[in-house]
Amino acid sequence: MTFRNDLTVKRAVCGPQCVLFALLFTAWAGPIIAAPTQPTPQALALIESLGLPASPIAVRDVPGWKVPTQIAVAYADAARLAQLQAAVPEVRLRALDRGAPLAAQLADVQAVVGVCSTEVLAAAKQLHWIQLLSVGAERCVAVPGIGERGIVLSNMQRTSAVPIAEHAIAMMMALGRGLPYYGNAQQAREWRGDADDEPAMREVTGRTVLVVGLGGIGTEVARRAHGLGMRVIATRNSSRDGPDFVAQVGLPDELLTLAAHADVVVNATPLTPETTDLFDRTFFAALKPGAYFINVGRGRSVVTDDLVAALRSGRVAGAGLDVTEPEPLPKAHALWLQPNVIITPHVAASSDAQGERYWIVVAENLRRYVAGEPLLNVVDIQRGY
Repeated sequence: MTFRNDLTVKRAVCGPQCVLFALLFTAWAGPIIAAPTQPTPQALALIESLGLPASPIAVRDVPGWKVPTQIAVAYADAARLAQLQAAVPEVRLRALDRGAPLAAQLADVQAVVGVCSTEVLAAAKQLHWIQLLSVGAERCVAVPGIGERGIVLSNMQRTSAVPIAEHAIAMMMALGRGLPYYGNAQQAREWRGDADDEPAMREVTGRTVLVVGLGGIGTEVARRAHGLGMRVIATRNSSRDGPDFVAQVGLPDELLTLAAHADVVVNATPLTPETTDLFDRTFFAALKPGAYFINVGRGRSVVTDDLVAALRSGRVAGAGLDVTEPEPLPKAHALWLQPNVIITPHVAASSDAQGERYWIVVAENLRRYVAGEPLLNVVDIQRGY
């Protein structure tokens, strides 16, 4: 027999004895918690389509886990909070007011969605899990104490792979078709159809693209480049394995060798000590002359002065940069003045569909956390991603 909180129903079904048993059972075992909801069809479809990885360890087996009573959520309006609450009806979700003192808001929470900082860790003494609303985790893993306290961290890896990959391909195509040049001509109201300084037009079919970092974003870049008729080569940190549409997968120490064959390089790596300043003078010297360089990873992976020198010398024919070092790029920076550079202000992940993906993952991970199941997109704090 299933006991519910309505003792009137119990009394009608089985009499005073059952009511007494229910009261004794509740006193011994604690309040009966509603069963967690099942994954939504949207969550299942997203996990399948993007290959979102689940942790090999159920969160209930991670030291310090318990069924939470309160979780704080940042950046969620009332409608979004109601959507998330439906995934975990037995837990109180609290909208976080970032303009108010954190100590009182986070004193009793076991998990936080959307924020990670020294202040958050100091205020949330019971904190066990942080769900980021970003792909990059480098700032969070650098917060003192996060590893020592055994906090579980999850992010949005793979969920923004589609718009970022499309952004990278758009930059490559724009450079190949001279759109920066003709965009400037349009702004000046000049018809430069036969100008001496017209850019050389390129076709991408049959060209080679090197994807540095064959993770979620890199794989989507590779998929699209292959669909355009390009030969795709790549590097990845973990192994030489790759999908059928990637002709060759090398390890990180093979980067310079592969760069010599690349007509286009796309950086899709996370920021780690190993990828900081990865694209420097040595890299650009090894790169096939006249290649394009696209960066949708992190600005600090590039030695900016070395990139500017390679652009000025013609070693790099053009660059598409969604990320720079520093950010925002100062008005007087030399990159603004390069005619063969496209710069966007770290917006590659933005799209009309992207925000919804984020919240689907948040809702599913909330459900999994309360149920003690393996979480999606768990970050290895030691690796940084």
